[in-house]
Amino acid sequence: MLIIFGGLPGSGKTTISRALARELGAVYLRVDTIEQNIRASGMLSSQVGPAGYMVGYGVAEDNLALGKIVVADSVNPLKVTRDAWLSVAARSGVPAVEIEIICSDRDEHRRRVETRASDIPGLVKPRWEDVTARDYEDWGQSPITIDTAKQGVDEAVVALLSKLETGRYQKTR
Repeated sequence: MLIIFGGLPGSGKTTISRALARELGAVYLRVDTIEQNIRASGMLSSQVGPAGYMVGYGVAEDNLALGKIVVADSVNPLKVTRDAWLSVAARSGVPAVEIEIICSDRDEHRRRVETRASDIPGLVKPRWEDVTARDYEDWGQSPITIDTAKQGVDEAVVALLSKLETGRYQKTR
């Protein structure tokens, strides 16, 4: 199974996706880590662009081929990136689950963005202005939405595990 997380920076997606991956014993794949390591290689002459996502898709596909559950953690702001993750699952012949993490409390979301420390060496976290100005397309009928302003990490993981066990949110392309 490919579990695809998305959400704006500071929404809580990394915290929840890590906790879920730990609980499932899944491969945890974080696009921020991939992108920062590409930058740190010194091989870029411009922005990372889609390279981090492309690497992520390939690593996910390799692990799905080994029969692993993969939890993919990225902002996933555009329909094209979400569709690409779904294509990875389809090519691998596994179900995909899309999870959007939001924080409906704007003040709390801003506080998180402005006070969190980077856990990836060298990664510069976006400012609140960057987060609010980001191109982030609506998910439409996103199968699972978790609002971190209304529930904590443990609650969210229990809810997600319940939904994954019932299979109600699994889909393939």
